[in-house]
Amino acid sequence: MTFRWITDVADLDEFVDQLIAEPRYAMDTEFHRERTYFPKLALVQLASADEIVLVDPLSCDLAPLRRLFAAESLAVVHAAQQDLDVLTHACAAVPAHLYDTQIAAGFIGYSTPSLVSLLLGELKVVAAKGDRLTDWLRRPLSDEQCEYAASDVAHLLALHDVLDAKLAARGRTAWVAAACEELRVRPVSGTDPDSAWLRLKEVRVLKPRARGVARSIAAWRERRAMAQDIPVRQVLPDLALLGIAQKQPRTLRDLGQARGVDERHARGTIGKEVLEAVAAGLEHDAVMPASDGEELDRHLRPAVTLVSAWVSEVARKEHIDTSLLATRADLVALLRGDEHAKLRNGWRAELLGDDVVRLVAGRAGLAFDGRGGLRLIDADRAAESTPELVES
Repeated sequence: MTFRWITDVADLDEFVDQLIAEPRYAMDTEFHRERTYFPKLALVQLASADEIVLVDPLSCDLAPLRRLFAAESLAVVHAAQQDLDVLTHACAAVPAHLYDTQIAAGFIGYSTPSLVSLLLGELKVVAAKGDRLTDWLRRPLSDEQCEYAASDVAHLLALHDVLDAKLAARGRTAWVAAACEELRVRPVSGTDPDSAWLRLKEVRVLKPRARGVARSIAAWRERRAMAQDIPVRQVLPDLALLGIAQKQPRTLRDLGQARGVDERHARGTIGKEVLEAVAAGLEHDAVMPASDGEELDRHLRPAVTLVSAWVSEVARKEHIDTSLLATRADLVALLRGDEHAKLRNGWRAELLGDDVVRLVAGRAGLAFDGRGGLRLIDADRAAESTPELVES
């Protein structure tokens, strides 16, 4: 596979000029985040209609990419959520126009396919296999690593053509565009330290006062990890955080006796900051957010199961990935009456119509269709056609 290395900003600037003049380009990234808080960008792969380049961010200023991302050219990617995260931190920008082939494939019957399976299924291309433990930050990269990296973008434009044609035939081009935009604007890592405590395992078993401490310490840990660009576990392990939340120490001596706390956590600046976070956390109890079901009125909770069954049936019949059509949170938002619930707007409302509203209002019901599926029935007509039971 032919590709060109770019290690100089002038060369990147020139290639960006070429891409901006074209309607679309393919893109992928390689990165690591095991030893850092923010993902560390190791490689950017770009492809035009007739050339593949590998951009080395370790030796090349990526500033020209901001100009590319702001242009009208369409970035064709696959499973781009993490790519958008790393580009946000590395370039302070993401493409203004995005087409994710994994999302697109979800509208023609695939369920979150890998690029390998999608290339095989749609283009009959057997993609190169890579080592998931590859160290992309090592230089020089081996020929095998470079070949694998280049292969990630080599067929994306052809795949875009095939998927787009199938989607256009089904009238779903606009649906994919809307779903890709949802992905493009989704928040990335490091945007809300104050909610970090919600990701802690076992935090639900803590009492409200201890949760308040856990929330405060988790936010402190997140900000410190961000400032030093190290994993949060290197600042303070989860076990120590939960131990401190339960013990609620007021002195360094007490802090050192909390479960999971090492000596380095109970002295100096770290110890002082932890105690300050404990004191701040003790000022306010923390209440866990209600789960999806708890956010609904009790009489509506069974409706989540009913509507989920219908959404799954619609997804099956329409060959759409169920996770794209509606998550449980989306269903709860609709049933709760949220004005901006996804199922009230756009292609989801178009596809489901007023079926969900009719189901919840009791004007429709579900029945087996005799072929392993479900069908929607008019509740009033069903009641009229059902004979009353007569006692013998």
